[in-house]
Amino acid sequence: MTLKRHLSRYAVSGLLQWVLEYALVLALSQWLLPIAPANVIGRICGALFGFWLNGRWTFALPGQRPGSRALARFFVAWLLLTALNTGLVAWSAQLAGLRTAQLLKPLADLVTAGLGFLASRHWIYRP
Repeated sequence: MTLKRHLSRYAVSGLLQWVLEYALVLALSQWLLPIAPANVIGRICGALFGFWLNGRWTFALPGQRPGSRALARFFVAWLLLTALNTGLVAWSAQLAGLRTAQLLKPLADLVTAGLGFLASRHWIYRP
């Protein structure tokens, strides 16, 4: 599959994944939890949806579904990217407050999405 096709599908699936994640983070951090744990919960829910969608559509190979190897690679990448993302969100909340952290979260998401695309295309979903 071409880079253009991978990028366009990753963008569509990423947008759907991000909407789910961001909505959960906003709701949880506004009413129930501090922003860091709310961010982790949102990322877990988004990740489960994203692994399924990217494995079945974005990076799917004909006749293959992502198996345990892809899931293990995804988990490693997800842990590293979640640590980076949550660190950026928590750091911005500490420096500038909750509202600013909520507004800046999409920037942290863009950074980690770009890194996630590279990991997915070149490592996670490779046979």
